[in-house]
Amino acid sequence: MTFYINHTDLESYVKAIFQKAGLKEDHSATVAKHLVFANLRGVDSHGVTRVKNYIDRLEQGVVNWEHSMSVTKETPSSVFIDGSNELGIIPATEGIKLAVNKAKNTGVAIAGINHSNHCGMLADYTGYAAKHDCVCIATTNAPSYMAPWGGKERYFGTNPISYGIPGGEAGNIVFDMATSIVARGKIKLAIQNHEDIPVGWAITKDGEPTTDAQEAMDGMVLPVGGPKGYGLALLADVLSGLLTGASFGPSVGRPENLDDVQDVGQFFFVIRADIFEEMDTFKKRMDTMAKEMKQIPAAKGFDRVYLPGEIEDEREKERRMSGIPLTKELADELHAVGERYGISPRLRELVLDGMLMS
Repeated sequence: MTFYINHTDLESYVKAIFQKAGLKEDHSATVAKHLVFANLRGVDSHGVTRVKNYIDRLEQGVVNWEHSMSVTKETPSSVFIDGSNELGIIPATEGIKLAVNKAKNTGVAIAGINHSNHCGMLADYTGYAAKHDCVCIATTNAPSYMAPWGGKERYFGTNPISYGIPGGEAGNIVFDMATSIVARGKIKLAIQNHEDIPVGWAITKDGEPTTDAQEAMDGMVLPVGGPKGYGLALLADVLSGLLTGASFGPSVGRPENLDDVQDVGQFFFVIRADIFEEMDTFKKRMDTMAKEMKQIPAAKGFDRVYLPGEIEDEREKERRMSGIPLTKELADELHAVGERYGISPRLRELVLDGMLMS
């Protein structure tokens, strides 16, 4: 059974939950907008499915609900932020804004963040940079759920890498990938939906292949591209964890353990797109590249060539019109969190007319 909810209604509902939990209004709005945006783009593993865990961690006091993050080091082209154990979306949003503003002045800028938490979907941050005519590369580290290539013990997280590139008429290009074959959140969704996972996503704790989502959750995800993904996961951990002084490898706390401080790190590298050529020239050349790629005939089994992030762009347009789908389990979970805080209107009252499917 699937429920459909208008994205603005869902965003207001989630914002109200975080405000009642003690976050400032503007921070509640930032977190809600980010999570719902992930759902709009179809990255449901990083969307409102995270609300209950975020709230549980705030209620337990393992995440700081008071606003106390601060800039601890700054140069004309760099900024270093102590996230003060706040919800990671808050310092990450501030970090990318500061880095973009600095890059506009200096041409190149970096932002590093430590003492942070899960920061959601990196595409939101790299997409922000692209909208402001900057190229951006972003990384964050994560709790260890992936073995290094050739091993059968966890060491690295799914450690995503994202980039955003401003375009012209063809639009911006935003790419976001886990360095594992799949983001671990998708395995969580498979458990919630009582679904199997494909062979090759994960192995059991004994190192055996599995299609059982719970066995995969108890075991390890695999790096994308084998040793290549392993190498990228290491780089993401160095940039996000070691370079910033945050935790790295198995020392990163797990969000499901409500007494674990995560101490995640984030890293943004931002380049103004006209640093070498004029902006119009760069964007026209990006349009030429996009046009040339999309004119390539589709291989067998494919409809056409997509640009990175284009499928998510199309899904976002569709969901803005038709609503965001929530499973019954997730809808019930969000409804229960809202009930706990006396949120009105209740989630079940927000389900779109005629948009309940079984």
